[in-house]
Amino acid sequence: MNPPAFWLDLFTGVTWNEFIQAGGTVSGFRESRWATVQKIKPGDYLLCYLTGISRFIGALEVVSPPFKDSTPIWKDEDFPCRLKVRSVVALSPDTAVPVHELRDRLSIFRDLTSALAWTGHVRGSPAKWKLSDGRVVLDALIEAKGNPISRPVDPAKLARRPKALKAKIGSVTVPEGDAVSSAVSEPTKQPTDHAEIQWLLLKLGSDMGFDVWVARNDRTREVRGKKFEELPRLKRELPLQFDEATNRTIELIDVLWLRTNAIVAAFEIESTTSIYSGLLRMSDLLAMQPNLNIPLYLVAPDDRRQKVIDEVNRPTFTRLSPPLSDVCRFISFSSLRERLKQAEPFIRHLKPEFLEELSESCEVEEV
Repeated sequence: MNPPAFWLDLFTGVTWNEFIQAGGTVSGFRESRWATVQKIKPGDYLLCYLTGISRFIGALEVVSPPFKDSTPIWKDEDFPCRLKVRSVVALSPDTAVPVHELRDRLSIFRDLTSALAWTGHVRGSPAKWKLSDGRVVLDALIEAKGNPISRPVDPAKLARRPKALKAKIGSVTVPEGDAVSSAVSEPTKQPTDHAEIQWLLLKLGSDMGFDVWVARNDRTREVRGKKFEELPRLKRELPLQFDEATNRTIELIDVLWLRTNAIVAAFEIESTTSIYSGLLRMSDLLAMQPNLNIPLYLVAPDDRRQKVIDEVNRPTFTRLSPPLSDVCRFISFSSLRERLKQAEPFIRHLKPEFLEELSESCEVEEV
């Protein structure tokens, strides 16, 4: 007898609540997933993963063959390809298991071609997982149920619904519609936000023991009397490991964290300028250095989140290898500020990986 298979089942905070409120006995997927859903058998397990906060929240045992039904369960979509299920473990968002806590035991974190390549394994559902990985997640969920650990969750991330990408094909090399004029038309309601966030990222990197780099044209800035140039670990020159063209792009990226000659993380801050300009710098960097294995972060106000994700997923960026959405993650201003307050007593002990939990994927997930 074959062992049960494990399948990823993606939820947002909203769709998970709707699933639970409907009794937690039927899970569903989009019509386009029917061929894959038909491979799921009674006795298999669905590993429930909350997008946006990157946590496993439950495990469901499949108790019926696949079937189609459009009876309302979810408000935004039908998810008509369905399976009857039995709850094995159902946690709350605050006690759910962060995927990053399992990184040393999951194969999706091994032999990565880029720092964020693992996110490709949590992009769409249902997706079959390795038996060994499935057992790791199931064991972790059972342990979390018996010994819950509460971790804060951003309510705004739980309230978000996936937004479908409207254009996945076509020849696009410049922004469409109002994005072309966004640098002119978007209001500059908080002109100091960019400098403040830039300072926070520079100070954070320096406190964590990294050398830091600020965009060459921003070196003379200051925030509340604190001058960028006075940071003790601020680099005056970039490492010489890249060619001149690459360095011209890198030197204009808002913030870099460096360890000796290696870039640890790159940050573009988008508050009052066109999002597109920062994305072009990131895409140019990928185009010139396709094997560069560093995480790239787009940092922006909460109300610009969807605009950032929409822009990252334009065809001109999805055609890169790897696509920009695979390697860029989003950090909201509010999440960064809140986390820094929480982490202040032990900032020097932080590792760069904490940014992965703080941030969220820019990919458009297929549920």
